[in-house]
Amino acid sequence: MERTKKGKSAKNRIVTAAWQLFHEKGYNGTTVDDIIALSGTSKGSFYYYFNTKDELLNTLSVILDDFYEELESRMNPDLNSFVKLLNVNYEAHKMIEENISIDLIASLYSTQLVSQGQRNLLDQNRTYYKFITRIVTEGQMRGQIRNDMSATEITKYFTMCERALVSDWCLSRGEFSLSEYSHKCMPVMLEHFKA
Repeated sequence: MERTKKGKSAKNRIVTAAWQLFHEKGYNGTTVDDIIALSGTSKGSFYYYFNTKDELLNTLSVILDDFYEELESRMNPDLNSFVKLLNVNYEAHKMIEENISIDLIASLYSTQLVSQGQRNLLDQNRTYYKFITRIVTEGQMRGQIRNDMSATEITKYFTMCERALVSDWCLSRGEFSLSEYSHKCMPVMLEHFKA
């Protein structure tokens, strides 16, 4: 039991140190040695948990999923489901814009595109996908979201639209507000799914 606690502690220290350094020095400016030094761990510990620095980018999906859990807990359950989708999009993009650098998001997307391993952005088992699917299903049952398509198809389209907006924001180097851009574009992009 003690070893498990130490193992989790080392992994958590590595992840925390990595994100602190990514924020301070940028992803490309951070080395594995920097992460090891700040986390107070060893190279052996680092490579026990992560094969490459790129794998640490995948821990962003865990951070984002924590945000979605918190967002769901404070969301008004009586709110129209279509409006819920728009609110989730706005709140998530606002959080990304305020807390995560464009370079980190761009690095994550880039890594996901070229990676031969798991693509966490597309992992249907993530809290994010389950949350969006629940909202869509609820909206279909309430007659607020069309039901001639499956909740899975609509969720896939929603998540694709979110990624498209984030990609455009990254390509534009943040010359506009991601949350405001999403607030303007998502209703148009999702109008087709309104019941």
